[in-house]
Amino acid sequence: MTAQVRHLSMGIAVPLARAYAFARRPENFPRWAAGLSATLHESDDGWVADTPAGEALVLFTPANDFGILDHRVRLAGRPDIYIPLRMIEHGAGTEVIFTLLRQPDVDDAAFEADAQAVTADLRTLKALLEAAPAG
Repeated sequence: MTAQVRHLSMGIAVPLARAYAFARRPENFPRWAAGLSATLHESDDGWVADTPAGEALVLFTPANDFGILDHRVRLAGRPDIYIPLRMIEHGAGTEVIFTLLRQPDVDDAAFEADAQAVTADLRTLKALLEAAPAG
């Protein structure tokens, strides 16, 4: 049996190259991805976030030509949490698509709260990118 999945998307009125250049940088994630952590920082081990469950190593997909922003969150003693995230060109703008994979220990209410949190993060990303001057 596969886990429940929800695809959450947001249109952003900026070109893909500009949106991706901003969003792919791990140091920018705390500016828009509250769910990841406001404490995300680079260490000798890579990118680390302080979470209620302890430190988490965050493994980001390298920069690429396909708009892929996937990442994994690794907490000690737990399976990795895989987060598929894509940006695709849509006309003169960008469509951001976050695939929320329900984790085994997440109940209906928590899954819905996760979806609402991701949607809020996507709205923040949209607002940041659309308010930033081009260039």
